[in-house]
Amino acid sequence: MVEEKSFQDYYPPDLSHCYGCGNLNEMGLHIKSYWDGEESVAYLTPEPYHIATPGFVYGGLIASFIDCHGVGTAAAAMSRSEGRTMDKEPRARFVTASLKVDYINPTPLGVRLMARGKVKEIGKRKVSVLVEVLAKGSICARGEVIAVRIPESMKQR
Repeated sequence: MVEEKSFQDYYPPDLSHCYGCGNLNEMGLHIKSYWDGEESVAYLTPEPYHIATPGFVYGGLIASFIDCHGVGTAAAAMSRSEGRTMDKEPRARFVTASLKVDYINPTPLGVRLMARGKVKEIGKRKVSVLVEVLAKGSICARGEVIAVRIPESMKQR
């Protein structure tokens, strides 16, 4: 059986160092996003040190989860809208232009979190993705990521 590659697995090595989703960041979260029909999905189990107050996850981790899942979804959605796979050059790679997060309910530590993404809009250079983070089926946070194609100045030469 062939295992499905995540969106982040298609990032080129020079763009795989992100703390949240970079494959080459040994200390990172290694967020992996996949298509689930027309939505995207990712999972993350926070560590005990991702604490805000006893029993609950630090909000910055939730924001990172939304951000990286949203940007990965943007890259996959742009590739899909252009009718190509994510391994075809030039690869669609995005960075965050805007991140908005609303915390709906406290996020418990010690449980696996799920992020679900929906593409709101795809433009020529920009993709908007709505993301919900759930714990045990309850919504903990909602966010919107506006991702733009990575500027040439951020690419290694």
